[in-house]
Amino acid sequence: MRVDGVLKGKGSEVATIGPDHTLLSAAGELGGRRIGALVVVSAEGGVIGIVSERDIVAAVARDGAAALERAVRDVMTADVITCSPTDTMEQLMSAMTEQHIRHLPVLSGGALVGIISIGDVVKRRVAEIEDEATALGDYITHGR
Repeated sequence: MRVDGVLKGKGSEVATIGPDHTLLSAAGELGGRRIGALVVVSAEGGVIGIVSERDIVAAVARDGAAALERAVRDVMTADVITCSPTDTMEQLMSAMTEQHIRHLPVLSGGALVGIISIGDVVKRRVAEIEDEATALGDYITHGR
């Protein structure tokens, strides 16, 4: 399956935040939405980074509670690894494993059109395995 197929099923909404927001604001968004990362966008809407729960925890561990008043731009990952709608789940699994990341913003023509998480990839893979098991069971039971 390709990324565009996953987005068709889950939707293309992406939680974003501006680079000048505080980490406290980012933490509130993450907790309120029950998600693990926010895509950081410029005023023009371009992707300039990604900030995750891990980034915030690392900042607090390093700087204490004062870290929560720092700007997102201070801790975000600026070198964002992205994917395209035509990428396959196998490509995403490989990228996520090799780069030790859990979220991939989806860009099409430079525009942000979705986000894929490791949970999305696992959910899709489990569904594929279940479909294969059902097909094998039917073949064994009914010869078709």
